[in-house]
Amino acid sequence: MLLLHTSDWHIGRSFHGTGLLESQRAVLDQLVATVRERGVDAVLLAGDVYDRALPPADAVRLLDGTLAAIRAAGAQVVMTSGNHDSAVRLGFGGALMAGSGVHLRTDPDRLAEPVLLEGRDGERAAVYGIPYLEPRHLGQAWGVDPHHTPVMREAVRRVREDLDARRADPDAGPLASIVLAHLFAAGGAGSEGERDIGEGEHLDGTGQDPEALVGTLGQVPVSVFDGLDYVALGHLHGRQTMAEYVRYSGSPLPYSFGEWRQEKGGWLVHVADGAVTGVEAVDWPGGRQLAVLAGPIAELLGSAEHAWAEDRWVQVTVTDDERPEKALERLRSRFPHVLVFRHEPAGGRRERERTYAQALREAPSDLALTTGFVHHVRERAATEEEAALLDEALSAARGQEARA
Repeated sequence: MLLLHTSDWHIGRSFHGTGLLESQRAVLDQLVATVRERGVDAVLLAGDVYDRALPPADAVRLLDGTLAAIRAAGAQVVMTSGNHDSAVRLGFGGALMAGSGVHLRTDPDRLAEPVLLEGRDGERAAVYGIPYLEPRHLGQAWGVDPHHTPVMREAVRRVREDLDARRADPDAGPLASIVLAHLFAAGGAGSEGERDIGEGEHLDGTGQDPEALVGTLGQVPVSVFDGLDYVALGHLHGRQTMAEYVRYSGSPLPYSFGEWRQEKGGWLVHVADGAVTGVEAVDWPGGRQLAVLAGPIAELLGSAEHAWAEDRWVQVTVTDDERPEKALERLRSRFPHVLVFRHEPAGGRRERERTYAQALREAPSDLALTTGFVHHVRERAATEEEAALLDEALSAARGQEARA
C-alpha cells in the first residue's frame, strides 16, 4: 500500500496582496500526477485545506476539482480540518462523500473512528484523522487540562483504545496504524507563514491575530505518538522529520519569504504486513518560486549573479547609505515580481534613530529644517532642485506672513 502525506494547501491564500490560486492549481496538478504515476492508494491531507474559515468561491471550486481528479487517478482521500479551516463547513457532506472515497474527519468526537484502507495486495491500514483540537473547549468536555498536550494525549488515548480492540481480533490480520494531526510538535522549525496556535482561543479563524508568528505555548511533545506506525502532521510549512515515522509534509507552496529555500512536496509512505516499511520524499516545484536578495542597488541591477531571480517573487533589501531615487521602479525593470522592498543601510540607521523633535531643535534655518524633513522621511537627501523649490516656498510664506 502506498500513501501520500500532504497538508497545508491553504487554498485561497494571497501572498503580499498577490493571489496564488493559479500557482496552487499548478502544484495540485503535480500532486495528482504523482498519485496517478506512482499508484497511490490514499492521499492523507492533514489540515489547513483552506486559508480561512469562509473560503472564496474559486477556492472551493479548486478543491472540488482536485478531489475529483485524485479519485479519478485511483486514490481515496482522508482529510482533516486545521486551525485555518472551519471544521463545520469543511465537514459538510462528509457522510455522503465517504461513499465516494473522500473521508472527512473534522469532528473531535469521531477521531477514534478510522478509515479502513486496503491496498491492491491486501495490506490493511487504519487511518485516524485528528482535526485541529481547540484545547479550551475540549479540555473541559473531556475532563483534562485545557492545554494542547493533555488534549492531544487524550485524543491519542482514544485512538489507541480503538486500535487495540481491532488488533485483538484474532481474525483481523496485520493492521498498520496511521494518524493525521494538526499541531505544533516540540522541536519543529516554524516560519512566519504559520498562524500561532498557542494557548489563546481560536475558533473558525477568529480570536487571534492572523499575523501572529508561531509561538511556543502550544507545542506538543512527539512522544505523545510513541508506538504508532506513522503520524502525518500538518501546520508547520517546512517538510521535516520529527521522529522516524512522525513527519511534517509541509505546505506544497511557500507562503512566506522565510520559506524560500525550502524544497516543497510531500511524503510517500510505504505500508506492508501491517507496518510502515519506508518513507520517501516527493517534490513538486510548481508555481512561481521565491527569491530573497540584498545589496547595493547598482550591484542588484548590474550583476549577472542575480539572473536566477528575474522570474521569481522577490523580497529585496537595498543596502545603500541613502535610499536610491526611484529604487522600486528601477528594481522592477529587472525583477518585475518584486513584492517586498526594504531599505536597510549597510552602516546602520544611526541618523534615522534621531527623532524629528531632535532635528527640529538642531536645525540652523527653516530651509535646513524642511530639507532635513525630506531626508528623514524619504531616507534620501533633497536634491539641489528640490532644495531650491523649498526655499522659494519658504520665501513666499514669509512674504505672505509679513503682509498679513
